Amino acid sequence: MAFTCTVILLAGCSAPEKNDALWQQVKITDITPSRSGKLAGTHFLKTADFNILVFEIPAEDANALDNIWPILYTQPLQFNDYDAFSANSFSAGFGQTRMWNEIADLLRTAGAKKTETISLLLPDGQANEVAIARLNNKQTIFYVSTTGSMEGATIGPGGLSLRIKAEKIPGSRGVCKVGVAPAFPSSVTTLIPQLAKREKSRELLFSCCGFSSKMSPGDFIFLGPKKYIDNQITLAGLFFSRPGRRPVVRAYLLVCAGINY
Repeated sequence: MAFTCTVILLAGCSAPEKNDALWQQVKITDITPSRSGKLAGTHFLKTADFNILVFEIPAEDANALDNIWPILYTQPLQFNDYDAFSANSFSAGFGQTRMWNEIADLLRTAGAKKTETISLLLPDGQANEVAIARLNNKQTIFYVSTTGSMEGATIGPGGLSLRIKAEKIPGSRGVCKVGVAPAFPSSVTTLIPQLAKREKSRELLFSCCGFSSKMSPGDFIFLGPKKYIDNQITLAGLFFSRPGRRPVVRAYLLVCAGINY
């Protein structure tokens, strides 16, 4: 049986503003799962279904996030190392559909734009990657490790991603354990076991900024920076900032849209 969730982004009843049309792009279909849980010609898919919405906020309005974090819960989130997570300027909060309208209003007021919606179907115990930033060349990025020290990792070319993994909780229905962490996966795919093992060893998982949570349909996690970071040499800078003539801050909404196992 597929469980579904509904998140409604209200545009308000007042006269349309310049940014209202952008928020009308965030429709109910962005965040609801497949109703049938089936694809044409296939058997029932046993997956946890997620939608990831990407928002961009003008850098000068990044402090609008300060009003969002107090609305959300941190207790459901199990951080690998909260001190390292915070020291890297990462912030995250857990919420439910009844809370979303208030958060959406704050984002809209700050001039946020939804730039992308990504759907993930995660079989039990499997992970998938959400592309965050593309590195065209090899470069060193800096982050605070679980020891509390600043470390550098040389990565690239390739893509920095958000790795999301869902696992069934034995004896429970309609709930799964979700693990989230920044990663730099290998871009090489091979069926040769020896080569696959070698490529796997080249991957880098930034577990210092990882966390997990139990989630049911209708739950969401909002992930963003503690502040605007105006560089592309730190993990948080690459993850949450887009430089340019009009620099922006990125935030990510991970919505549990359905659990079909």
